[in-house]
Amino acid sequence: MTVDRKKQIIEAATKSFSLFGYKATTMDQVAKLANVGKGTIYTFFKNKEELFDEIVQTIIVEMREAAEEAIDPDSSFHENVHRALFQILQFRKKHQLTIKLFQEGREMGTPAVVEVMTMMEDAILSFIKEKILMAVQAGEIKPCNPEVTAFVMLKMYISLIFDWEQRKDPLSEEDISHLFELYLFEGLST
Repeated sequence: MTVDRKKQIIEAATKSFSLFGYKATTMDQVAKLANVGKGTIYTFFKNKEELFDEIVQTIIVEMREAAEEAIDPDSSFHENVHRALFQILQFRKKHQLTIKLFQEGREMGTPAVVEVMTMMEDAILSFIKEKILMAVQAGEIKPCNPEVTAFVMLKMYISLIFDWEQRKDPLSEEDISHLFELYLFEGLST
């Protein structure tokens, strides 16, 4: 039986980054957790940054897959964008590494972490923008600036899921969907 050393290293690094954050993780820790010599890590990755980047790229792919799985071709743009955003943010909320990274980025402002969080957000915004452009083309929604619209949608979702939860009881998925539709698609006017 052959051991996939690279996979072993990635799993150990993910665990270390999840427990200690980016800044406090060392290649020595990763080697110890992976049960390999430190030199073995360097046969696969030049440095901690390259190892971290590989892990983050995998997370971005997994988030996009979760969002794509939420899309139902028979549902409206609103329903699909709601389900996709909800899945992305639930993924982010449950994934130990992203929780630790958001915490480290917010509290310590570690440049590598802030850069990665921006990369993740850009990937989410790109996904939403694609869906907006498709909805405009299909005549489901009015022509709009897709970048700004994607940004507003994501920030609204983040506020409704994470920020609101810090102030009051968490909103249900149905409440979030209703508020999202009310503010973005119907407006507040009577």
